[in-house]
Amino acid sequence: MTVRIGIIGSGFMAHTYAEVLTRYTQHGQLVAVAGGRRAPGLAEQYGIQAEPTVGALVARDDVDAVIITSPEQARLAQTRLAAEAGKHVLAEKPMAPSVAECDGMIQACEAAGVTLMIIQSQRYRGVHRRAKDLITSGRIGAVREMRIWSLFSADWSVPVVRDRPWYNDPDAGLFMSQTVHNFDTLRWLVGSDARRVYAHVRSYGGHGIPNLSCAALVEFESGATGQVWVNMELPGQTFPDSQFHSQVVGDTGLLDLDGYTHLDLGTADGWQRVWEQPPFDPLNPLDPVRLESFTLQNQAFIDSIRLGQPPQVSGRDGRAAVELAEAALLSSRTGKPVDLPL
Repeated sequence: MTVRIGIIGSGFMAHTYAEVLTRYTQHGQLVAVAGGRRAPGLAEQYGIQAEPTVGALVARDDVDAVIITSPEQARLAQTRLAAEAGKHVLAEKPMAPSVAECDGMIQACEAAGVTLMIIQSQRYRGVHRRAKDLITSGRIGAVREMRIWSLFSADWSVPVVRDRPWYNDPDAGLFMSQTVHNFDTLRWLVGSDARRVYAHVRSYGGHGIPNLSCAALVEFESGATGQVWVNMELPGQTFPDSQFHSQVVGDTGLLDLDGYTHLDLGTADGWQRVWEQPPFDPLNPLDPVRLESFTLQNQAFIDSIRLGQPPQVSGRDGRAAVELAEAALLSSRTGKPVDLPL
């Protein structure tokens, strides 16, 4: 069985998935694209058809599934259209700008009996996959504590928001787009659902962009504690190995890792380098090393449809990451801890 796929959206991530489906995955076929001014050019580049509307794309008999790469504010409506047409859905992160809209996406796909999977590419990075394997195999024992941080210069974030005005949304925006990566990786590596969040979210610079800095404390049902630190407004420079750095404390060992550089294991025998991430350009949609994680997740989506298996990153997982980000904003605005679920 070949899973025939259409892409909704035509920007950077649409280009990423077009390349992945065309060159790297198996049993998946890119058929058409719709949405955005760049759709005709993307269609021409990959020898597919450009549809005038999302409705026309999901109405095609030769489309079994869609990948939604449009801004998150549009994803609920587009997911409903796809589900009603019987199409499976792979949606970019953040799944939606609110928990309520996440619930709507889940309900639409459940009612239609179609698969809903959410992009969380950091789970498929070589460093994070190997860290998860070490935790699952018991190499550091039960996870007690974890902290994760992502730090970027304002020289990066300010131009990004200027190019993508929906990132100015004070209830989601660039804050949620980044922190759902951190919260999802935290929850996934800890291996437990969160029960309480206490956070401080604000911006420090004079750029007028909301919520570029976040410090959050997360309590988990397992008893573990997590810390999230995100700063997207550092003055001109950043720190080494800080784009996606994590440290995990187990009851018998330690992990130190960065999604873009390394994975180290600390035990009673000392520290050892487990794996090094080959370098890649995160701003090049065609970089084959960058595309590895997206290839693995797209292949998992295709296989879940072909084999009738649950998706590896479910709608519930996508919702949980959005819920943590939304709870962090609520905690910061009220000055109080927020109990979960919302």
